[in-house]
Amino acid sequence: MFAYIVRRTFIGILLLLALTIVTFFLFFNSQVDPVRAACGKNCTPERREITERALGFDKPVIQQWTDFMKGIAVGRDYPADPSLLKERPDLAVHCDAPCFGYSQVNAATVNEVIGEAAPISISLAVVAMIMWVVFGVLFGLTAAITKGSFIDRGIVGLTLVVYAFPSFFIAIFILKYIAIKWQLLPYPKYESIAEGGIGGWLINLLLPSLTLALLYLAGYVRITRAFVLESLTEDYVRTAKAKGLTQRVVLFKHALRAALTPLVTMIGLDFAGLLGGAIITERVFSYYGLGALAVRANQSSDLPVLVALLMLAGAFVIFANIIVDILYAYIDPRVRLA
Repeated sequence: MFAYIVRRTFIGILLLLALTIVTFFLFFNSQVDPVRAACGKNCTPERREITERALGFDKPVIQQWTDFMKGIAVGRDYPADPSLLKERPDLAVHCDAPCFGYSQVNAATVNEVIGEAAPISISLAVVAMIMWVVFGVLFGLTAAITKGSFIDRGIVGLTLVVYAFPSFFIAIFILKYIAIKWQLLPYPKYESIAEGGIGGWLINLLLPSLTLALLYLAGYVRITRAFVLESLTEDYVRTAKAKGLTQRVVLFKHALRAALTPLVTMIGLDFAGLLGGAIITERVFSYYGLGALAVRANQSSDLPVLVALLMLAGAFVIFANIIVDILYAYIDPRVRLA
């Protein structure tokens, strides 16, 4: 098991390295002028030169990537050209590791910019994941047990109807009726646990998280139902029933375990995708998470922030795949031999 984990982790590290190379060269070696984007609209030749030297854009792209990777490993000091400190000591900024760069648009390190938005997206993703996994598996099991009945058809049909609506419609509907018209819950406004406690943090996350959960629920219901029904026809399940095991033990210990493999894959990838930000949901509920940050960075051509967000989103997916592979090996020991 240990060798399997080490092998998967090593492959993940190689993928992360490849991701940084492709992303960095894609952005900073494209037609977009990073100096112009960082300098702003009123960019004089003098200001452009200072910006170029301060951020290290005057160096070759390969050197910029090397400095970027060093910043991730050990941190980085700005300006990139130390000689600028004699002329402009006010430009001195230290970025702790892992340093993703400096955003001239926000006049702050990329770490600080992302650090403000990341807790919002992470909170939304965690609460939404718990909702769609719990209710998706529960409804899927219920549909499998009551196969062919009105309950089965009602659950599958209702989840598909909800899935057919676009995310902005679900978000606006929930916000308008539950929060504004019926006032069943307060109008959502993000509060950290330090500000509002666990209760205030959770209540303000219910509506946006419910929106995200409804978008993913249909898939989990159908996958759970399909694999549980398939497992119930297997020989080992018939043997378990013949031995006199209760329906509950057969269902949860034997049939449901076979459905865990595809569910684990879906959970890992869907959760990793949400960690990168839910743009539409965050926009409707006025939550300034990573999705909203990506939109703003794109509008202002803030390349350091865009590069960092893309790398983090890719890293989330790679890390999620590593966790999924480890869980696979735990669920099915045969996977360790692959």
